[in-house]
Amino acid sequence: MYSFGSGVLLGTRTDIANATPINFGLVQEVTIEETATIKELTGQFQRPVAIARGTIKTTGKAKVARISGLAFASLFYGVTPTSGQIATSFAEAAAVPATSPYTVTVANAATIADDEGVLYAATGLPFTKVASTPAVGQYSISSGVLTFNAGDAGKAVLMSYTYSVTGSGQKFTVANQLLGVTPTFQAVFYTTFQGQAVTLKLNNCTSNKLSFHTKLEDFVMPEFDFSCFADAAGNVMTWSFAEAS
Repeated sequence: MYSFGSGVLLGTRTDIANATPINFGLVQEVTIEETATIKELTGQFQRPVAIARGTIKTTGKAKVARISGLAFASLFYGVTPTSGQIATSFAEAAAVPATSPYTVTVANAATIADDEGVLYAATGLPFTKVASTPAVGQYSISSGVLTFNAGDAGKAVLMSYTYSVTGSGQKFTVANQLLGVTPTFQAVFYTTFQGQAVTLKLNNCTSNKLSFHTKLEDFVMPEFDFSCFADAAGNVMTWSFAEAS
């Protein structure tokens, strides 16, 4: 039989009850590696006369193209996302009023979270943030209202900040947990070609690495690295093939 394509990879938490299966998300590559240690017995000759296999390490890697907050939260961090999100308004355009008061209110002032800076739109040069009474080239901010100096009256500005959104999206907070907290999951890999399927069930896994890379003119493809170990019955995995060959 033959196989083609990246297949599908699903994960289900094994350390909590009634866990929802999660698709890792449009996988581009899946790699499963079995690595065994060996011990060679040699005597006076160049070649070993016996070789024994010791421990075996089972690891996996999945490169995905769909960004899934649910997969990040559950399969790597072991937490549950909540509704809502922290959104970013980047380079929101406005102009300092020509007359007093020289203040600008950002579009999402009611739910603003953090100020991320102000630029002159014409030059891209940054304003300096101060606590109060800004001079030319400075600003202060309180509850989403930015105050400027009269010397900057009429100037076009670009404002960046984060703000809270309720009712859409999802978010989760990563806490500094105690050593030993280890989310585990069962993974099932499936691929099919010309009506012949391959299925691999990994009984217990834990992810040891989550990578999130960005690149100019390319899609973001997060990567999960994980290690596999035996379940309570002593089983590690099951390979299944459509063709007996």
